[in-house]
Amino acid sequence: MPLSPLPAAILSHMIAIDNVPPPPLRKLPSLKMPKNINYGQLDVLCRIRGKYARFVSNMLATHEAFMAQYPKIFLYKEARLPKIFKPVEERNLRKETRESQQHLDDSHNIAVHVRKARGGSTLYGEKYTPEMFAEFLDIVRKLPVERTAHEHNVVWKMLKTIPELTSQLKDEHLRTLSKNIISETWVKGSTVYGNDGFYIILKGQARPRIKVYKNLLEDTKSTTSLPSHSSFIFDEDFPNSLLSGLYVPSYDTVLGQLSTFGSLKITPEMELEIQSVVTEDNCEILKIPAKEYEKLKLEKVKSENLQKLKLIRKCPYYMEWPTLSIYVLIPLLKWKKFPPGHVIVKSGNIISFVAYIHSGYCNIYRSIIGLMKLQTNKVKKIRKLVYMGTLKKNESFGEISVLLQVPFPCTVIAGTEVEMAIIEDKDILGKELDQLTQQLMIQTAKTTFDHLTEEDVKNEYLKKTKQKEWKQFKDKTMKNCLFYNGIIPGFGKWNHHWTSIPRNLKDPLIIY
Repeated sequence: MPLSPLPAAILSHMIAIDNVPPPPLRKLPSLKMPKNINYGQLDVLCRIRGKYARFVSNMLATHEAFMAQYPKIFLYKEARLPKIFKPVEERNLRKETRESQQHLDDSHNIAVHVRKARGGSTLYGEKYTPEMFAEFLDIVRKLPVERTAHEHNVVWKMLKTIPELTSQLKDEHLRTLSKNIISETWVKGSTVYGNDGFYIILKGQARPRIKVYKNLLEDTKSTTSLPSHSSFIFDEDFPNSLLSGLYVPSYDTVLGQLSTFGSLKITPEMELEIQSVVTEDNCEILKIPAKEYEKLKLEKVKSENLQKLKLIRKCPYYMEWPTLSIYVLIPLLKWKKFPPGHVIVKSGNIISFVAYIHSGYCNIYRSIIGLMKLQTNKVKKIRKLVYMGTLKKNESFGEISVLLQVPFPCTVIAGTEVEMAIIEDKDILGKELDQLTQQLMIQTAKTTFDHLTEEDVKNEYLKKTKQKEWKQFKDKTMKNCLFYNGIIPGFGKWNHHWTSIPRNLKDPLIIY
């Protein structure tokens, strides 16, 4: 029976299907080769079967060859032995030798050229360039009021490169003093006395003056030619001889650029032994007056004392104190910081200081005998700490424990970084604090958290224990219910990383 021709609609549909291009090929994910497999040894392992195929009866040899080759397909990290530290002296000696060699020839050190290209100082040698020193010299010749903020910064950075100056001054003091100094010009042959400040030679040379003694009884003719500034002293070993102390320039030592003399500390010993130099040529010398440094220290002490006065004034026990009694405590206060979690005082111990909290807070705990369940269904008595409150800013503690020498009833632990002013017990119980101030402190101060009784501590402990047990029971029940329904938070489809809150969760939720 001949087949009937297909309808025209079906034929047109088939032709349209043939003209549709095939779907694009999907890209297969790239396979990551494990890094701990040696594929060369793995290929050898796979060929063992073909190698021993003709020895069908000798299965033991095939097994031994396989087991011998199998561990070789894994890559193991080399075991690193602990480093043996060299002695400090030998290490320092080698370091100095290496630095000296690098200092002699650093033309091949790329780090030196990179620092130079970026405008920084070299790794070795001086920390400043001649151009920087010339700029510094021009700045210090100006009056302090004529300098800009950038110029003040240049002076401060240049003074930081002088070790004799940084060893005497803190960075903040040096920055303040650098804003008021100015260079002085001394002509050749001038005598510069360094007993009233710290001097830095910026330009020129000078020789230090040394003291020379001469017996005047042996050479009476020399008395007529003595300088007017010479001093006369008596030798204790030879009371019948008269000695003359003369200051003459030293011929062995020459002070050059950035050499220093004098000191910022004025003491009676320094006033007797005058430090001075004689200029060899016209010199420019930078002077930092010792009086300015003393004034700066006094201003800092005054600012600290004012801060301590405000701190004690704000403490609850000292609000009604007279100002004169507070000023007795201020010289005894010392600043001290404690990190978070530091146990400042343990309960049952006599505290060794009185503390005034300036910043941060401390947690207060009381100890109590509690019960702990063991794995053998037994109960053991242990001492536990119960949180009872906090000591906040502008509060004090420790007065009663120090003055009456009684144990401190609480454990004090720093909740955050705490800065406080303390008075040590040796200063309170010693001669530094008078009896009147001690009695005033005993009358106004109170024991820390003295309103809490043993019954209050027990009730708080029971409350905390019940809350903990209820939370454990609630979490365990919720976890079991979710696990029973196949929900494991944090795994599979229950692991969500939302960058924003979904629209259906923007409405407030109430969780019971």
